Amino acid sequence: MKRFFSPAQLAHAPRHELHNGGFTDYAEKPERAQAILDAIGGADAPPDCGDAPILAVHSPDYCAFLQQAPAAWAAAGRPGDALPYAFPIVGRRPLRLDRVDALLGRHSFDATTPITAQTWASAYGSAQSALAATHAVLGGERAAFALCRPPGHHAGADYCGGYCHLNIAAIAAQAARDAGHARVAILDIDYHHGNGTQDIFWQRGDVFYASVHADPATDYPFYWGHTDETGEGAGEGATLNLPLPHGTTLDAFRTAQSRALDAIARWGASFLVLSFGADTWEGDPISHFALRTPDYTVIGRDIAALGLPTAIVMEGGYAIDALGANVASLLAGF
Repeated sequence: MKRFFSPAQLAHAPRHELHNGGFTDYAEKPERAQAILDAIGGADAPPDCGDAPILAVHSPDYCAFLQQAPAAWAAAGRPGDALPYAFPIVGRRPLRLDRVDALLGRHSFDATTPITAQTWASAYGSAQSALAATHAVLGGERAAFALCRPPGHHAGADYCGGYCHLNIAAIAAQAARDAGHARVAILDIDYHHGNGTQDIFWQRGDVFYASVHADPATDYPFYWGHTDETGEGAGEGATLNLPLPHGTTLDAFRTAQSRALDAIARWGASFLVLSFGADTWEGDPISHFALRTPDYTVIGRDIAALGLPTAIVMEGGYAIDALGANVASLLAGF
């Protein structure tokens, strides 16, 4: 299986995040990527497809914001990484504001996702890795793997959050659509719901989004991922959420994933993007499922049995010592 990763993805390294009422070390560390690279035997650098595939998903204002926010933060005399602290409530006026504090709140939904001077380059490299895997599959490969770091599924068209700045699964899915696949499916099996991916395709009927994740009644991102969220307008019925409780083990996870795979097959997808997060592992420091390393081989085999050309993009997973083995297990199963 071809594998892709840009060295630029290692540059994004915030110091802290705001978590559970206090500042703590940033969990989405560059070491995550290195652990995966070591376990899978390296990866090829992706070619540069430019920013057009990114702008097919994300707004120009948002992309400019990601590039300009660190300098604006420093110019305002602020030390450290740019981090929001004030957020507009739903229903507030869509004001045009220039102060960096207001822009951070406008383009973020949490305070766990700092923006550094290197964030854009790393997120851009992550998107290029996803595009390389997608184009490899479009070119005839059965599957390809993009080691995407930073991850992407919490990022919306014009906002960041959950360690995510550019939505790499959405960028991959849109690239497959633009290449001629009329129906593309995204299967998200990260521990947390991919709210950004859901938002991007919420009103579209050409991309099916299915997610197996922790119940948002108890887990981040809380406001998305409930079972009654099924899409809207042209997208009605093209979203499937399958939340699971704390302590979920392989059997229950496979049952939910089987429902998602069956729905994707019935929907008639011709291309699959797999958003894979290894934070479903039993020892993950910020999650509460109980999958074991060998379980990922079974999960990967189940997904491969769907028979679709598949671009696999990396999402979460924060137990760095086990992360490489868990990713290698899924790829072996696939």
